[in-house]
Amino acid sequence: MGLLAGQRLDYVQLGPALVLGFSGGSRVVIETVARLDGPDGRAEVEPGYRPSDALGTVLGDVVRTAAVRDSGELTLVFEGGPELAVGPDEDAESWAVASEDGCLVVCLPGGEVAAWTEGPSKVVIRREAR
Repeated sequence: MGLLAGQRLDYVQLGPALVLGFSGGSRVVIETVARLDGPDGRAEVEPGYRPSDALGTVLGDVVRTAAVRDSGELTLVFEGGPELAVGPDEDAESWAVASEDGCLVVCLPGGEVAAWTEGPSKVVIRREAR
């Protein structure tokens, strides 16, 4: 998930889906509960009409590393130390990463992760054994 590393978090849009906008033009869309571990402890960040404003603590911070675990969990570690984790959902897409160049990576229901590029074909990065 190198497409997020080195990018600064420029904005957070709160609502039915959480949208994180980065300096390189990438966006992360979160549609399930996420965890933010930082200096003040753990905060659950949930999309909806009354979302937590905890993501404001990482505004302006730069992504040190971004990874997708075998379970389908997306983790972003920021240079300031906080870590954001978004796990899979059994029934719905939980997160998506879209880059400015047209790449789209999505955690599908159950944790399968798929990627699409500008080309017409779908590429499955990893499929969980069932």
